[in-house]
Amino acid sequence: MIVTHVAKRPNIHPAAYVAPNAVVCGDVTVGAGCRIMFGACVVAEGGAIELGENCIVMENAVVRSTAKHPTKVGAYCLVGPHAHLVGCRLEDCVFIATGASVFHGALLGYGSEVRVGAVVHLRTRLAPHTSVPIGWVAVGDPAQILPPDEHERIWAVQKPLDFPRFVYGVERAPEGETNMEEITRRLSEALGSHRDDLVS
Repeated sequence: MIVTHVAKRPNIHPAAYVAPNAVVCGDVTVGAGCRIMFGACVVAEGGAIELGENCIVMENAVVRSTAKHPTKVGAYCLVGPHAHLVGCRLEDCVFIATGASVFHGALLGYGSEVRVGAVVHLRTRLAPHTSVPIGWVAVGDPAQILPPDEHERIWAVQKPLDFPRFVYGVERAPEGETNMEEITRRLSEALGSHRDDLVS
């Protein structure tokens, strides 16, 4: 499904393929030889998305951008099934395995690998040819690569990266409180722009 969003229609190279039940929405450029497979969603929410040549987006993967965080996936990259990319940049020849996640402001260097279920946190920089092991977490610039059971070490690096402000533009809620009302109100307003989308 090809969707025009806020007057931006995807630009899909004639030599690319988009599966019938995949969604490509908004300011998205899809390069030659790209394959966007069944159930995948490539959705530009204000910021542009660019997929380089021969980029593969496998089944049920999600590639998103936001108004503040465009997404660029280089040439010869593979985004595995159920992976999630948002507001990040992948240089050429990057491998994102099944169920891996890469967040806002991250930069993955040439030939890096994010293995099954691993996470590259916001504002994290992976050097070329870096591998994040299965289920592990990369966080910081330069990245520290930590096992998921080391929450305190991860949080010590992650907290100053300030996810709520960087992603949603809101202050982190004090301990024991929540800012989810403000976050979801803002997000609901932004996502409401899809009401006027045109499907082709």
